[in-house]
Amino acid sequence: MDEFLKSFTIISFLTCGCVSATPVNASTPNIIIMLMDDIGWGDLGVFGQPSKETPNLDRMAAQGMLFPNFYTANPLCSPSRAALLTGRLPVRNGFYTTNGHARNAYTPQEMVGGITSDEILLPRLLKKKGYVSKIVGKWHLGHRPKFLPLEHGFDQWFGAPNCHFGPYNSSKRPNIPVYNNSEMVGRYYEEFQINKTTGESNLTQLYLQEALGFIHHQSLSRQPFFLYWAPDSTHYPVYASKRFLGRSNRGRYGDAVMEIDDSVGQILSWLSTLGIEQNTFVFFTSDNGAAVMSGPNESGSNGPFLCGKETTFEGGMREPAVAWWPGHIPEGSVSFQLSSVMDLFSTSLSLAGVSPPNRTLDGLDLTPVLLHSHPNNTSLTDRPIFYYRGNQLMAVRIGPYKAHYWTWSNSWEEFESGVNFCPGQEVPGVTTHTQKEHTLQPIIFHLGRDPGEIYPISVLSMEYQTVLRRMTPVVKQHLDSLVPAAPQLNMCDLAAMNWAPAGCEKLGKCLKGPESQPWKCEWPH
Repeated sequence: MDEFLKSFTIISFLTCGCVSATPVNASTPNIIIMLMDDIGWGDLGVFGQPSKETPNLDRMAAQGMLFPNFYTANPLCSPSRAALLTGRLPVRNGFYTTNGHARNAYTPQEMVGGITSDEILLPRLLKKKGYVSKIVGKWHLGHRPKFLPLEHGFDQWFGAPNCHFGPYNSSKRPNIPVYNNSEMVGRYYEEFQINKTTGESNLTQLYLQEALGFIHHQSLSRQPFFLYWAPDSTHYPVYASKRFLGRSNRGRYGDAVMEIDDSVGQILSWLSTLGIEQNTFVFFTSDNGAAVMSGPNESGSNGPFLCGKETTFEGGMREPAVAWWPGHIPEGSVSFQLSSVMDLFSTSLSLAGVSPPNRTLDGLDLTPVLLHSHPNNTSLTDRPIFYYRGNQLMAVRIGPYKAHYWTWSNSWEEFESGVNFCPGQEVPGVTTHTQKEHTLQPIIFHLGRDPGEIYPISVLSMEYQTVLRRMTPVVKQHLDSLVPAAPQLNMCDLAAMNWAPAGCEKLGKCLKGPESQPWKCEWPH
């Protein structure tokens, strides 16, 4: 991979401080969405992480806007990414399963399904205004040819279609391919090494160089661009490059976060060097909460919130979020607006001057919140946040109140085998190990007074009755009007795995797969 890295390294323009480009028309700002993998709300210094090892992200927040009430659309990777790029809940865009009630599902390489052609992704819409779009890093919306990024509006891609699990025995399961645009250029653990023993890998550096090179090329061409930067080093198995290993007080996971933070700093600095920082909107967030079940060396912190990834408690779905756009977003500002990863879809379209597609969207345009110059500069305070787990609406937040209609952490069987989604945070009657329905009498918390969801409001109190009267019609209207898409995450097949991706012939990396024998995927939680 070192030789490959050299071939993709940016040389002259990274060392020349005089590089600049004339900004494109300010009515079409560049858009960069940085979507991290399993980074938790409590992993940033600006959100209170005591090690204070994210100086660049903290500076980004000081120069931009912090969103303490920002949510993902699902507590798992694939559905949340599909929601970002479509502006729609996973139950609307098909990224869920009906193989079990309230089961999380994603796209491992045996998955048959993926993002369908019925869904309109953000880069396809941005083309209407001449945007050039690139994804760098993890895709995770399906790995079969018809599901890949260049089939859904992206112009360029460097990264992988699946998680970096492995290494695998190629006769039984292939290692995950890494793509440069439409063809693979190697596989994880082969050409793109990840040392699971030491945690060393240069992948984040590759993803950084790809981002910097794309930004530079687009600034010279004076075309607006959309960069979707999605590194995955903070997902198990966690990795970092040699320069960062051993630096963090937080172990290997902290090393990975420090490298991410350094990369964010380099990208923002590069925008300023090129003179396009005032014409580039940047948003940093994560796909779901920290994977606390993986233990302290392989996962992060969800701050004061309950549980983590895979759950619809706050730790699973409330994310770190920072917006940055010098000259447009007030420096050092904080918005307590309830907001969602799906809002990035609508907000990006608004910034680009593109009309939203004629379909139900779940995201809101946040420009009135973000921009001090906006004529309607006001907070969109009265909007619900829906917490889904698979095909089940589990909870709803309105204002400071959150009502749980179903609770579940993970099964007793998993829990007793050592898999704990809420380590050290068991709340009786709340973090249940069987699926518990509370539809007739939801469990309600005030997240301002009780961010950890420890003290339910008494059902006998006037406060509870007032909140319930407000919640009930919102939930009813949502469920009555909901038209779910056909579930795409139901079927698995070993023949669907990454045996022979496009480009494998040139590398001599094609593998023979088994005959097709599809089955219903099993989702334990």
